[in-house]
Amino acid sequence: MKSSFRTHSLQTGRRKVLKQAASLGMLASGATSWTTAFGQGDELAAYKTAKINWRQTEGEAISVAVIPASYFENLISLIPQFEALTGIKVRMEKVPPGQIRQKALLDLSSKTATFATHAADPMYYPLYVANKWVDPLDTYLNDPTLTDKAWFNYDDIIKAWREADSVGGKPYGIPFDGEVTVQVYRKDLYAAKGLKPAETYDQLLSNAKALTDPANRTYGLALRGFSGAGQNMYVYPSILRGFGGSWFNGDKLVVNSPEAVKALTWYVDALTQYAPPAVRNWNWPDIADAFSQGTVATYLDAHSSAAVINNPEKSKVVGKIAYARWPAGPSGKRVTSIWNWGFPINAALSARAKKATWLFITWATSAETQIRTSWKFAGPAKRSGLNRLSLWRDPAFAQAMSGAGDNFIPAALQSLELDTDVQWRPLVPQWPAIGEAMATSIQAALVGQKKPKEALDEAQARIQQLLKN
Repeated sequence: MKSSFRTHSLQTGRRKVLKQAASLGMLASGATSWTTAFGQGDELAAYKTAKINWRQTEGEAISVAVIPASYFENLISLIPQFEALTGIKVRMEKVPPGQIRQKALLDLSSKTATFATHAADPMYYPLYVANKWVDPLDTYLNDPTLTDKAWFNYDDIIKAWREADSVGGKPYGIPFDGEVTVQVYRKDLYAAKGLKPAETYDQLLSNAKALTDPANRTYGLALRGFSGAGQNMYVYPSILRGFGGSWFNGDKLVVNSPEAVKALTWYVDALTQYAPPAVRNWNWPDIADAFSQGTVATYLDAHSSAAVINNPEKSKVVGKIAYARWPAGPSGKRVTSIWNWGFPINAALSARAKKATWLFITWATSAETQIRTSWKFAGPAKRSGLNRLSLWRDPAFAQAMSGAGDNFIPAALQSLELDTDVQWRPLVPQWPAIGEAMATSIQAALVGQKKPKEALDEAQARIQQLLKN
């Protein structure tokens, strides 16, 4: 990484049963006594095929921070299986998305080791690595006492997500759940107008124009507009890359290039002409809700919002939904988001706690646990953000997602395989501050306070100052 981008440091009933079992010596002989006593032998069998000693850090306790989302709730429900398998105690703490980054940052920078691992934003890894707050994971992946390579099959994890959680070619996080941005549209409204899902940005606006009817509270297009690194800066990078824009000119970060100005102008015009007026302050749940109520004909956002728009208790459009890939920009590129929640290892942990954390990470991100939190999950929320291509192609996954809408898996899978771009956002340590600076400027343009070029020129000036500091 160029020196200009270096940074300095930024400032239970079941447990009672387990305790009783341990006091009776049930854990002394390993997992067999536990699984025999509680009838979980079959549940753990798939994990025991891995050629490692799952109980090598028995008695260790770790804390894990995740966001309160259904895909993590599914994982939390399986923690008793992990504890039975390993003898490791796990405390799961749910932290809202807006706070988990700050809590993790404080924990890592202060070296308090409160969290052994956490659901990490991929854009934070360069910062973590520059400060040596997290461990490189190649050491763990290549240690045969900790990882059965054939069983874990790291290369099966979606390549773009692996790369997004890596720095300098080394992995620092293992993806657990992720998403791609896709085109979501009302197939009934499209059919009535003789429209097809857009293949290009121009076609997207043409469709939006044909479907926009404010007098009847119908709008052709919606995109996130709310200010934030994960809000309008979740959408803008795809538009920028579709226009052929780059974040760098040589080794200099440049955000006000001619392509950037064209991209932001397109974004402003699209929302001004074809989106609900309030969209500039909407996040993805607001857009999904509006689509569910029939007021939006098309939106581009995470494939995982399918769970919201297909909720029969709230949605009026169930059975009328279809999906397509992001349209191609003037450059000919289709660029989806690269997003995942991955698990790193806190470098401040003891050596033994690090091993316990790695066992948790490999268990959580393994194909078996991914399946158990998706189509084999007993609850209503079947995870759609699986981390492995082999599982995306599994007929059982297709069956579990069959109610999401037309072309759901093909659109998302094609996007994962063909439309990903690791430089979707610039992988630099200062990203948290850069993302906020960009989000503020984009918001100023979206609400009409500044012209796109003026907004981006101001962002460039702020970012240059940030990099100097």
